[in-house]
Amino acid sequence: MDHIVTVQDAVTAFADWIEPTVAELDAIEQEMPVILADVDLLDAQILTLDHTPTELDARRIRRARRRALAARVALLNRTAGALLPGGAA
Repeated sequence: MDHIVTVQDAVTAFADWIEPTVAELDAIEQEMPVILADVDLLDAQILTLDHTPTELDARRIRRARRRALAARVALLNRTAGALLPGGAA
């Protein structure tokens, strides 16, 4: 006979009283421009799913892709500058 046992860690890992730490919230805040740029890119791509993309759609996607890339580069530059000694970026 097999016994059914609950896994306490799996049950309590998502309990209501567990909140993100201040460091986790700060990391999310730093990444928010990248997240928003990716959402804009996805929105532009979703708009073209039900029809053949027009030139305007293609431009919209290219602009969103450039903004997403620029947001990622800015995030990398900020984090790299914080890691380098002497504050040089």
